[in-house]
Formats: sequence, C-alpha cells, structure tokens
Amino acid sequence: MYSYSSLLCDARFHNLLLAFDRDLAAAAREAGCGLCGGALHCARYWRKPRGRACPVGPEHDQRFSFCCAVDGCRRRATPPSLRFLGRKVYIATVVVLVSMMQHGVTVSRVRRLAADVGVDRRTVARWRIWWREVFTASGFWQAARASFMPPVDDAGLPATLIARFAGDGVEPLQALLRFISPVTAGWSHAR
Repeated sequence: MYSYSSLLCDARFHNLLLAFDRDLAAAAREAGCGLCGGALHCARYWRKPRGRACPVGPEHDQRFSFCCAVDGCRRRATPPSLRFLGRKVYIATVVVLVSMMQHGVTVSRVRRLAADVGVDRRTVARWRIWWREVFTASGFWQAARASFMPPVDDAGLPATLIARFAGDGVEPLQALLRFISPVTAGWSHAR
C-alpha cells in the first residue's frame, strides 16, 4: 500500500482537494435550491481544521455553502467536500488515514500522532466508533455497500474500503474521499 505519511505536509495535495471542492460547490450552486429551485447565494463559513501539517492559504479553511435567495425558503445547501468530513474538526484526510491503522492504536502510535497532528487517543477511538457504527448504519453506506463484491468488511473500515479503489499513489485515497463525500453534504432551513 502507498505510504501516505507525507501527504499531510504536501500543499499540492491540499490544493487538489480544494480544487475538487470548488468543482462540487460550483455544481451545487448551478443546480439551485433543492426545495424551490431558486438561485443560491454564497454563504461560506470558516472552519478551524486540524491536522494539516503544511502552510496553505486561508481559503483552505472555508467550507463552501450556499443559501437560497428566495424569501420564505432560505434553505441552506452545503455541497459534498473532500476536505471536511461532516462536523469533525480534523481534515477528512487525517480521519481516514489515522482510522486506517490496521493493527489498532498502540501507545507508540498515539505518541507519534500527537507529535505529528495532535490527535488524542480518545479522538481516534471516537473515529473508529464512527466508522464501525455510525457510518455503517448510515443510509448512504447501506445503499452504497451493495456495489462492492465481495462485500467490504465493515470491521476493517476505512482500510477495507480504500483497498477497493484502483490507482497508484494517492489515487485510492482521493477516490475514497470522493466516494464518501455525499456523507459530508447537507441541506437545512436557515432562520
């Protein structure tokens, strides 16, 4: 398997994820409001993402989001993202890579993670629970898992899932982030 250790320090990788997110945001904006079809106005919000080990511009800390322009609707649309995994404070890449540790969390790995990106062992434990319980129970995974044959072993997520994506180097990770991006999207009514 590809060594992902240098990705968190690679500004080109983070720029690529930002470009993917811009494309997803443009498609969502062009589609309009999912409730009334109205135009969507930019309503980005700032995040304080953890885990990026390289300097990048402030645009990397903005989550793309939109709000319907029609009075009475004002529905918020947050398109899928390859950079952010829902409301988690760590970037999606960190959540995936740290969760992929196949042999569990050892004291030495927790020390190394704490030094590299500041991930606490309790946070890692929560991510493992998220992959094995919350993600596997989601409607997205219940529908999407049928596309894999043989079935993906839920107990080994996300490592067992990334192994299903072809490519060299970072391509399987990008494919996994793209695959799970619908989990990161959301619609709500603004007040």
